[in-house]
Amino acid sequence: MSNCIFCNLPSDRIVAEYKYFYVIRDAFPVTDLHSLIITKRHVVSYFQCNQKEINELPLILDTQKTELTLIDDTITGFNIGMNIGEDAGQTVFHFHMHIIPRRKGDTKNPKGGVRGVIPQKQSY
Repeated sequence: MSNCIFCNLPSDRIVAEYKYFYVIRDAFPVTDLHSLIITKRHVVSYFQCNQKEINELPLILDTQKTELTLIDDTITGFNIGMNIGEDAGQTVFHFHMHIIPRRKGDTKNPKGGVRGVIPQKQSY
């Protein structure tokens, strides 16, 4: 699509390329090295990915985890997620998965992890 920012990625933003996906660093990172895994094909969400794309995601996640921890040995964990739909916070309507490196002490209390998208639900 001509007006989609992920369909028109400048090549200098791409840090890794796979058969069906690109990886870039997030322009508004939650933590250092926060990355996005983006389909080459324009689809709005994970639920529109075909089986070949879905099958490639575990390989990409594993490879990126390894590469990120080689770049920065202070990484001790990851949050992985997708925002699907406007009410879930999706702002770019082209599939992308966040891989967010975490480090000991980067937040006062990490318990609950992704539950923090609704702050009152993070602690349980």
